[in-house]
Amino acid sequence: MSRVLEYSSLESSAKWSKLPPPPGFSVQPSASKSSGKKPIAATKTKDSFDGIKEKRAWDFATSPAKQLPMQAFMLYMSGGGVQIFSMGIVFMLLMTPFKNIFAMNEAFAQFAPSSSKDPKATSTLIVQKLLYVVCNLLTLGVGLWKCRSMGLLPTGSGDWLAFETRGPAPEIALY
Repeated sequence: MSRVLEYSSLESSAKWSKLPPPPGFSVQPSASKSSGKKPIAATKTKDSFDGIKEKRAWDFATSPAKQLPMQAFMLYMSGGGVQIFSMGIVFMLLMTPFKNIFAMNEAFAQFAPSSSKDPKATSTLIVQKLLYVVCNLLTLGVGLWKCRSMGLLPTGSGDWLAFETRGPAPEIALY
């Protein structure tokens, strides 16, 4: 009982061709019909498309920072003990920034301006990429803070006792 819709028949149907265009739709003459004039709408469209791509690049660059509140809530809910669930969340929080930074050029290639020769080059969208790295380093910092609060990072003097040397015993030093 599957139905197949045929949309190709709608193009040639005379019933649909008589409908007026929807509100806000304007019919623009194509470049082939104009008599030697340079199409102004095409350059405006290209510039506006590059502007939209730049805005999307800024949104993508700040996306790791937008995820920080949810990740902080997940860390809070996982608790301070060393269990498999909390270790999985911390591992994810520590590995994600490295994966994001290593795949940064491929991720930003879709937002490269149309005038760029190599969209995957490091020199395209430099400011957005720097912001993306900073936001990922913030995520890494939150993960390291959680490791420190769980006692997984050696931050106290008692963690380094194996590397300290003992001085001479006080009884021997008096003679």
